[in-house]
Amino acid sequence: MKVLITGGTGLIGTRLAEMLIDSGYEVALLSREPTKSSHFRSFRWDPRANTIDEAAVPYADYIVNLAGASVSDGKWTDERKRDIMTSRLGGLALLSRELAKDGHHVQAFVSASAIGVYGDTADTVLTEETPPGLPTHDFLADVAHQWELAAEPVAALGIRTVVPRIGIVLSTEGGALPQIARPVKLGAGAALGSGKQYMSWIHLDDLCRLIIAMLEDPAWRGIYNAVAPNPVTNQQFTKTLAQVLHRRLLLPKVPAFGLKLALGEMSDIILASQNVSARKVLAQGFQFEYPELRGALEALYGKG
Repeated sequence: MKVLITGGTGLIGTRLAEMLIDSGYEVALLSREPTKSSHFRSFRWDPRANTIDEAAVPYADYIVNLAGASVSDGKWTDERKRDIMTSRLGGLALLSRELAKDGHHVQAFVSASAIGVYGDTADTVLTEETPPGLPTHDFLADVAHQWELAAEPVAALGIRTVVPRIGIVLSTEGGALPQIARPVKLGAGAALGSGKQYMSWIHLDDLCRLIIAMLEDPAWRGIYNAVAPNPVTNQQFTKTLAQVLHRRLLLPKVPAFGLKLALGEMSDIILASQNVSARKVLAQGFQFEYPELRGALEALYGKG
């Protein structure tokens, strides 16, 4: 079975490709700049120019769409916001155009979204039926909502489409965790803002196992929260991380206004609260290897 991954050189795509290979799949990457040194076959595409290698989609039995500019690389200028949005929508438009053509045998399409779609919701428990946040007030909610809408034309073609709303992905190789851990390792760790905001997280390996389950089992269809079953507050997260790293938390909380001053609108990533339920994924029969935060962090940093 052959899997085509967009965004395959990012944090999730890199690990997913490794785990797919280990599970006996063939993997190819769809990339703007295919590298000859890659372990995987590569096809070229350029969503901005609306071009794609004609052999890419016919190669695949399954497609995993992870393409999109990182929301955490630099302040959200108007130009940066446009890039974050168009990098997601352009790629999906190109894929849906190719999937509408004859001559391919794609059985399933997994297209990433994010729990940011819910907006900042305090301690409300969020399920897949919870309406998206108000996009006029929340850039991340708008991005995720538009991202999901752009996947609907693929589902309309009759291709089984699965949309995982991905939480905070825990890995030492990238994403939010190394940035959160850095001050803690230096003995300068502190809860951010009120510390009461919920963080709905998932270990990178569990996320990749979940995506593979979505590919393999035809029962998976539609939207699922891709989060571990035990979200924690930012204060709990920081305290547990400090314990795993054998560090003390000496500083008071970092005030929200300071984060907003330093990061601008991007501080929403840190300060927004999302208490996201994993009940639907569990009901589908998926078993998490790392359902609890401490176990996930110990697996990443060692028990010490």
